[in-house]
Amino acid sequence: MKQAFRNSALLILTSLLLACGNIGNMDFPGVYKISIPQGNIITQEMVDQLRPGMTKRQVIFVMGTPLVRDPFHQDRWDYVYNFQPGGGIRGQERLSVFFVENALTNFTGDFTPTSETAETIETTETTEQASTI
Repeated sequence: MKQAFRNSALLILTSLLLACGNIGNMDFPGVYKISIPQGNIITQEMVDQLRPGMTKRQVIFVMGTPLVRDPFHQDRWDYVYNFQPGGGIRGQERLSVFFVENALTNFTGDFTPTSETAETIETTETTEQASTI
């Protein structure tokens, strides 16, 4: 009898502890959760305006001040945008911009130039190579 009471008390205590562990995950109905945007908003139109040879000031004019400027890599700027809709899944967009001698050389990340912009960039690079020869 004493053993059965002890086992049932232990079972009840264990189940209560496990139930309390899920309290943080509960969603209360009717509670408003705000959307949380952080970082630099990056749009395709902004990326399409980037051209090789742009100065750092011109890139700041188009993209805004970069979120991350690494003091050890002065020629790399990172633009990051995080957005979490209220209670939803967090999304992230990144764009890294690279410079050589204060001139934009390339960028990488979640955005690519549109085909029209890419053709313009290729034409500009071909013209520059022909003029140097």
